[in-house]
Amino acid sequence: MEQIEHKFVEVEGGLKIHVADIGTGDKVLLFLHGFPEIWYSWRHQMVSLSKSGYRAIAVDYRGYGLSDPPPRTEDATYANIVGDLVAILDFLGFPKVVLVGKDWGSFVASWFVVLHPDRVLGLVNMGIPFMIPGASPAGSPPPEGVYTSRWREPGRAEADFGRLDAKTVVRNVYILFSGSELPTAAENQEVMDLVDPSTPLPPWFSEEDLEAYGALYQKSGFQTALKIPYRSFEEKPDLPITELTVKIPSLLIMGSKDYCLKFPGMEYYINNMVKEFVPGLETVYLPEGTHFVQEQLPGEVNQLVLSFLKARIWP
Repeated sequence: MEQIEHKFVEVEGGLKIHVADIGTGDKVLLFLHGFPEIWYSWRHQMVSLSKSGYRAIAVDYRGYGLSDPPPRTEDATYANIVGDLVAILDFLGFPKVVLVGKDWGSFVASWFVVLHPDRVLGLVNMGIPFMIPGASPAGSPPPEGVYTSRWREPGRAEADFGRLDAKTVVRNVYILFSGSELPTAAENQEVMDLVDPSTPLPPWFSEEDLEAYGALYQKSGFQTALKIPYRSFEEKPDLPITELTVKIPSLLIMGSKDYCLKFPGMEYYINNMVKEFVPGLETVYLPEGTHFVQEQLPGEVNQLVLSFLKARIWP
């Protein structure tokens, strides 16, 4: 990753946000990570796209990776993160970008595009479709034992994670989230206990990758990552639902084996409802893809993104 440059941009409150940057020119993509990911999860896309003439930047959100945490955990909200991103784009001199969001980074991208439509040329989501938590309709809440329900409880995930080092927590989550079923614990079981310690990492995720993630979470901890997204699902922009329509070219890449499709109402929302909000949406399912399509199948994902850019953004 020696081609990727690293810098810090100061945002509101004096926080320094880590930005990874590669490529040149005015065709810019801003990559937004999920959990337990950080900027590093976009390594394959950033290098590939820069070789094709694009500039790729990825951030660690406030409280994640190398970025400063906010003084108060309550100051890790979608609005805060979108504000940080606008400040970064302003600092770097990018008037408009293509947003690429994965997992809850798709929530961030959704917030950004409805709050700042004048700054966005196109939208690519992976793993989660365009969706504003608390505003876009989905299904009923998941059962109590599902990880999202457990991690919303103050103190429960902290105790669960606290039994392990940061690297092991990331390892376990990567194993769990690479499956096709919702990670669900029994009543007397914690989420981390769902992983047998002898279970190998997915074949596309190396020990070197795990070391990179583990080192960053060793620095940041999981406090901010638990606040947002897991304890921020009720947060929504103060906008009428009619203003949530996205009128730019959009692409959704889903793995057909992504466990997120098992969330109540998710598959129905993708197949029947999301186009109400994103009429220009193209959806592609990768047959062998799991939740981490951009790391698992980088060649296929890179080609889909490149084709989208050439056909619909910068022909």
